[in-house]
Amino acid sequence: MLTPQVIRGVLSALAEPVYRDFQSGLMPTVPKEKVLGVRAPRLHQLAKKMTAKERDLFLADLPHRYYDEDLLHVYLINGMRSYDRALAEVRRFLPYINNWATCDSLRPKVFAKNTEALLPFVEALLGSTALYPCRLGIGFLLSFYLGDAFHPDHLSRVAAIKSEEYYLLMMQGWYFATALALQYDATLPYYTEGRLTPEIRAFAVKKALESNRIDGETKALLRSLSS
Repeated sequence: MLTPQVIRGVLSALAEPVYRDFQSGLMPTVPKEKVLGVRAPRLHQLAKKMTAKERDLFLADLPHRYYDEDLLHVYLINGMRSYDRALAEVRRFLPYINNWATCDSLRPKVFAKNTEALLPFVEALLGSTALYPCRLGIGFLLSFYLGDAFHPDHLSRVAAIKSEEYYLLMMQGWYFATALALQYDATLPYYTEGRLTPEIRAFAVKKALESNRIDGETKALLRSLSS
């Protein structure tokens, strides 16, 4: 049986030192000794092999020792078919999110079909003064609310978040760059009418110029606004 302790051993056996060094370089806030270096496809494979009992035991074994265990935890939540169970597990895991990579990987597929029910939780996340809950809330808006569930108020809500945290400003910029690609008419005034702080706007313009989903004409406009 794959107990949490056995799973830790399996992950240690799958670890790649070179990949660990690469991952650690992308996550300066995570101590290197907390990263094993297990590639995502192998974590996905392990998640699929686990029985329901093994999954439950692992999800209950918090806090985990390694970043790789946290990522496996996230993949287990992402694959849940029950909205209520997925939400409960997100709530339980939230205090243990301590880096941008874990935060941005947490995207339960079932949330896409339950955006109306999820919105109060997203609003609560956006109102948090803690870095990663707030980043997660913006990430949920980016992933689940820029299509049919979009509302213009979401833009003003994200723009109103004030912070000097790099990883929060980066997510705000990423949100507005993606919104420009998917909800152009509602989003463009945030760039042209000074509705974004200089810090958010700088991140948003950078992300937009890097995006393959934004056409050349729009990128030219953004460059002219920045000159």
